[in-house]
Amino acid sequence: MSKQSDIKVVILAGGRGTRAYPYTEYLPKPMMPVGGRPILVRVMEIFARQGFTKFVVSLGYRKEIIMDYFEGRRFEWEVDLVDTGVDSDTGDRIFNCRDRLGDRFFATYSDGLCDVDLGALLAFHEGHRGHATITTVPLISQYGTVDCDSDGRITAFREKPTLDNMWINAGFFVMNKAIFGDWQGGNLEREVFPVLQSKGMLYALRHKGFFKSMDTYKDQQEIDRLMEQGSPPWMRPLRAAA
Repeated sequence: MSKQSDIKVVILAGGRGTRAYPYTEYLPKPMMPVGGRPILVRVMEIFARQGFTKFVVSLGYRKEIIMDYFEGRRFEWEVDLVDTGVDSDTGDRIFNCRDRLGDRFFATYSDGLCDVDLGALLAFHEGHRGHATITTVPLISQYGTVDCDSDGRITAFREKPTLDNMWINAGFFVMNKAIFGDWQGGNLEREVFPVLQSKGMLYALRHKGFFKSMDTYKDQQEIDRLMEQGSPPWMRPLRAAA
């Protein structure tokens, strides 16, 4: 089994980022800035500070912009830029990088920030016999909710509450290379994972710490403000998943 320091991290950075349009018409979403650096680099920092510094970056849309950024800078990390096609789906992008990976590897998106303890995530993954582990977080409602009693009288307002009984995919994965033997479909979320789930080969680790995804330009502004506060929550002392 490979050493922890040798485990690679596949980052999906090839999508069009249509929900962040028009910002992404010319700039790929992974290059949208957070505190003066692309969010792609902020995601890499999460892994690097925990000892995982070997990255495979799956490129597609506007790949030349990402390539120019890394070719013009020096990092203490190992960064392997791979063109996986403009129109490839999320599952295709990981599958097309399979020959560059070891027996175990992390995978994540290029637009999600989280304070999960990656060592604890890896240990959980190694403790079961599945092919993959997904990090999940409680769903935060985008709307305020209204509580009523049996007569319809309003008893409370809750502004964008955390829904502790509903969990969503936070996009920090651990996978075994054996997963490619059961890989079916091009979309990771709608095809690949459901097939694994049907075979009992997919597990989830629940994390109750910080998570924020940059889906829109508004999200970018919110994350940038968190960075400006000086101690961004995704870089605070680690929180182990539950």
